[in-house]
Amino acid sequence: MPFTTEISPVDTELSTSAADLLVIPVRASTDGATAVVTGRGEIPAQYLPAPVQQLVDHYDLTGTAGDYADLVGNLGSGLVRIALLGVGAGTGEDARTAAATLARRSRGRSRVAMATPQALDTPEAITAFCEGFLLAGYTYTLREKPSGKPVAAQVDLLTPTPAELEPAVHRGAAYARATALARDLTNTPSSIKGPGWLAEQAVSVAEDSGLQARVWDAEQLRQEGFGAILAVGAGSAQPPRLVQLSYTPDQPDRHVVLAGKGITFDTGGLSLKPQDNMQQMKTDMAGAGVVLGVMSELARLRVPVQVTALLAIAENSVSGSAMRPGDVITTYAGTTVEVLNTDAEGRLVLADALAYAAANLAPDTVVDVATLTGAAKRALGLRTGALYATDDPLASAIEQAGTRSGERFWRMPLEETYRDSLDSTVADLANIGTKPHYGSPGATEAALFLREFTAGVPWAHLDVAGPGRSTANRAEITKGATGFATRTLLRWLRE
Repeated sequence: MPFTTEISPVDTELSTSAADLLVIPVRASTDGATAVVTGRGEIPAQYLPAPVQQLVDHYDLTGTAGDYADLVGNLGSGLVRIALLGVGAGTGEDARTAAATLARRSRGRSRVAMATPQALDTPEAITAFCEGFLLAGYTYTLREKPSGKPVAAQVDLLTPTPAELEPAVHRGAAYARATALARDLTNTPSSIKGPGWLAEQAVSVAEDSGLQARVWDAEQLRQEGFGAILAVGAGSAQPPRLVQLSYTPDQPDRHVVLAGKGITFDTGGLSLKPQDNMQQMKTDMAGAGVVLGVMSELARLRVPVQVTALLAIAENSVSGSAMRPGDVITTYAGTTVEVLNTDAEGRLVLADALAYAAANLAPDTVVDVATLTGAAKRALGLRTGALYATDDPLASAIEQAGTRSGERFWRMPLEETYRDSLDSTVADLANIGTKPHYGSPGATEAALFLREFTAGVPWAHLDVAGPGRSTANRAEITKGATGFATRTLLRWLRE
């Protein structure tokens, strides 16, 4: 849903602001024993119940990011709500956490003002604060009358130099918008979100963002040999799609291809999922949602890299025409694959996308994003994404961008010992591991399968099956789809 909050740097004092919630930031001290009050001009003591430091002590605030205390003051024109907000050490992560707390605690307020110098004293912290506030206030609903109070419509960041903060605020808003788009697409029910609908959304984003778009329908996929995408979508009444979006800035220094898994609903196919596992499968196109979110903001962020997106979109359903365990399919690359489990379908649609990229797009780097395996989720939990890569500098750059974004990735090994588990007796490859005595390293086997279709191009695979969904609100994350990896990829591409 579009954000209703605008964040702006404003040259004014906290004590003269017209906002109905005034925020005094409290920064953690280096010795950990006290809290240091910072900001642009303190509110004079006569307007407060007690001097600020006494209030900090009274409420046992340490300045830890997210510490919060509500109080009331009178600036001479009536009562006004005042908050003491812990901003930690002012790092990006602390700024996001503090902003998320403020967003949730300020619901029902119309305007919020916070002093920023010393509290958020780097562009990175300002950007992170904007991300945190906007994303924590994110909601998705199809109800005509949403429940709950709205987030403040205006947030003023008080500073004597507004122009210096503008670029950082702009970046934070862009990262948040891209993530919100990914969340919206992923949260949309599959009764609405078929392959055709998702392709239409991609074309709409292209029109709004100055991108070129191309869509393959089922007949075009058949004519050009995208056998894996067609096989996955064969059981659905809604035919599959492949979407290509292209962003080309002036004099790009390299070409990156982003591929996203776009399974709009995953029953598991004839290898049917249990009910509990199937309930959240409207989110199995989170990878495509992330890639589309990234593409939507490239021009506004003036990313200097040429970026092509490939969204491999299908519904993995059950019918008489669905692919069967034991079927052999031919991918775009000409590689044959024995389908031993129809619930290992994400790697199949991505195989066609990766092979097409390698054969036709001349990329310098390829990155795919997918809610690919339960194995990655079991290994790393719900807060860390699995990162596989064939290139060390690429892996390092994505990890660092993830850390700056509050989206942590853990690099996993492309263990060659497991490669022969993908050998099939009747085809070039099997789509799952065939050697149970290896211990079923499912996430690694999936990554090794995808690597077969990259033609040696430097490649990274982001398995976000765990952090792509959240069961509760936490910092800037809200329950439901998280858009995990969107901000990481935007930071990586921009920087």
